[in-house]
Amino acid sequence: MNELTTDIIHRAVAKLKELTGCTGHYQPIADKGAPGIDGVIELHFSEGRIIKLMAEAKREVKPYHMPAFEEANKKYNKFIVIADRIYPAQRRIMREKGIAYLDTVGNMSLEKEGILLWIDGQKLADEEKPVTNRAFTKTGLKTVFYILADEKKLNLPYRELAAATGVALGNIKYIIEGLADAGFILQIGNGQKVLKNKNGLLDRWLAGYQETLKPALHLGDYDFFNKDLNSNWQMLPAENNTIAWGGEAAAELLTNYLTPQYLTLYTNYKVPIATTWKLIPKAHGRIKMYKKFWENIEWDEKRLTPPLLVYADLMLTGDPRCIEAARIIYEKYLKDEFES
Repeated sequence: MNELTTDIIHRAVAKLKELTGCTGHYQPIADKGAPGIDGVIELHFSEGRIIKLMAEAKREVKPYHMPAFEEANKKYNKFIVIADRIYPAQRRIMREKGIAYLDTVGNMSLEKEGILLWIDGQKLADEEKPVTNRAFTKTGLKTVFYILADEKKLNLPYRELAAATGVALGNIKYIIEGLADAGFILQIGNGQKVLKNKNGLLDRWLAGYQETLKPALHLGDYDFFNKDLNSNWQMLPAENNTIAWGGEAAAELLTNYLTPQYLTLYTNYKVPIATTWKLIPKAHGRIKMYKKFWENIEWDEKRLTPPLLVYADLMLTGDPRCIEAARIIYEKYLKDEFES
């Protein structure tokens, strides 16, 4: 069990005891026999009532977590999400879906085995507003993506890491220090570093990518002038790796699992691609064009984004079929790296 999970659960249980008198005992799950589950929490209420719940810890609940929470709630029934932060909109959605939750300031919803507990309106103190961590700014997120895609790059000299990522040399030091301050780097001797709590870092990166980096990369939405290309988009010319398909499009090519509703692509050649393909600008169009933000990542399928980015774009849709495709991508391309 990583330190962040321990801290979140202990603070949440302590706050619950302060507000209600209910005590909790937590036992981590040593193996990964229950994906997504961190452990079992036993809550002791008045009159001797006890309930055991499968628990998943999160730093902050995001909309893209919901499909996985719903699946876990169906699978385990007695399931609870324990998080540092769950904002009101997410709490409302979780209540509507019958997903139990508890956060570190004491907001809670639990309706299991005849126990009904709802605490709401507990607010984070102003002093708890987080200080900006350079690892999760736009440039930091680009660097973290590069390191998540290949952990060995963490030990590159700063100058080489800057050159590989296109991030200014002066920023690299602060980005690596930011990762260390957040508890994601472990020094193992001889000056070498490894990532720790990689799944936690992936989750943190996903949140930053959704909120900070991806919106800044958006080049526009389009439709095809030639409507036949809606079904034949795979045949579009893209010489010299000028584009990389991502999201649902990449998932279809990698898994044959789903027919894409939207076509996400990354490029540094917006005008030539739009001209050659005869794309028509259209708000909320089927084609979602983004600026390519990575280089020098080893990946055989140059016409597709790296698996980590395919996974991210699928997860952030919140669409159950895309979430399932993301899991297929994770199992095939990412699991060994993130769960070794």
